[in-house]
Amino acid sequence: MEVTLLEMLEARERRVERQRRLLEEYHATLVCFTMNIAGPVKNSPLIRRGFVLGRRLLEEQFRVAGIRVLHSGESSENTGNEAIFVVDQEPLAVKALSVEIEDHTTAGRLFDMDVLCPDGRKVDRQELGLPGRRCLICGGPAQACARSRTHTVAQLQEKTGSLLAEAIREADRGSAARLACQALLYEVATTPKPGLVDRNNSGSHRDMDFFTFQASAAALWPYFARCAEIGMDTRREAPEETFARLRFPGKLAEGEMLRATGGVNTHKGAIFSMGILCGALGRLEREQWGNPGAVMAECAAMTRGIVSRDYAGLTSRTAKTAGQQLYLRYGITGVRGQAEEGFPAVIHVGLPKLEAALAAGRTVNQAGCAALLAMLADTADTNMIHRGGYVLAKQTAEAAARLLEKEPFPAEETLEKLDAAFIRDNLSPGGTADLLAMVYMLHFLKEEGHV
Repeated sequence: MEVTLLEMLEARERRVERQRRLLEEYHATLVCFTMNIAGPVKNSPLIRRGFVLGRRLLEEQFRVAGIRVLHSGESSENTGNEAIFVVDQEPLAVKALSVEIEDHTTAGRLFDMDVLCPDGRKVDRQELGLPGRRCLICGGPAQACARSRTHTVAQLQEKTGSLLAEAIREADRGSAARLACQALLYEVATTPKPGLVDRNNSGSHRDMDFFTFQASAAALWPYFARCAEIGMDTRREAPEETFARLRFPGKLAEGEMLRATGGVNTHKGAIFSMGILCGALGRLEREQWGNPGAVMAECAAMTRGIVSRDYAGLTSRTAKTAGQQLYLRYGITGVRGQAEEGFPAVIHVGLPKLEAALAAGRTVNQAGCAALLAMLADTADTNMIHRGGYVLAKQTAEAAARLLEKEPFPAEETLEKLDAAFIRDNLSPGGTADLLAMVYMLHFLKEEGHV
């Protein structure tokens, strides 16, 4: 919505009055953060996202510098967004911090972070021995370009939009990759997990350990960022196109994983499932990231028809992989079926179990163990069938279901006994472990909200 000059002047008067009251109350340094937006439109979803990003950067740098915030407030109106902070730090130090954000971040040139002394005087850049701000378009002195109106409003608006879009894109793909790697690290750290690598032991595996998984997870950060980026690039195309473009980066990621682990397959399943999830995030607006239903629905849309396509014309003579043979023999669709259905084990079983455990006061580790067992009881894990056969895998799943009826959140001693039994029978629910990582990812996304 366009605003008038009178509305902007009235908004400025209200801001000055707020600043005056806070300075009188606290007698401390004040920071007022607004956005430098050319033209009559001062607020929009894109501008708001840029503002939220800038506010977060400022708050983070306060924490880094050990600056105590005595008061904070925020407003969002048609005339623009404003965040105001009263901090326990001398003004020049705060100004130096704000200038670094303005000068060295992607959207920083759109940030206006005024620092006021306790007496109301505004701190100037020149007091730090720094030059004035640079023009958005040509990089020359901003004040000179503004006085001479060197650039049109349309040019400034176009540059503003591109800077905001770039900054938000950069932040979102970084967040998706960070949370995906965090989810993988949480999964391997969850202990004890029957038959799986964790902090106690390597489960039923002889070629990998806890450190192998950490190396693998670290190697996959660029891949997850790329998946989110592909989702952004194909947001206006059919969901299936996003999935198609993920395939080759997924192969490259497998190579990176094997290089990091010395040839050990630690996360092949997670490369598939978590790659789809990150691609789905890229397709969605950030405010939808905290909605598990929306995220999983996008995963389903991206992989629509994958089972029929991948298994078309499959016969007992052409079936080579364990997954293909299980599909022909038992109709088990494995992770492909989970993806095409929007990962029902994750959203309807694992995530509710994790959240129920946390609500009951259990630790994240205990909640993760409970979620793993709940999904193991609910789904056909192809790794379990491959290692122990269909009958034993089915019996194990049924036993897990009975265990959860007695102990909704199994004790550590119970899980350790189960771990010993799985190791004895050479069982490992690797597919379910990949789903647990997705459960953690959705939980993180809900915790972070839409920022």
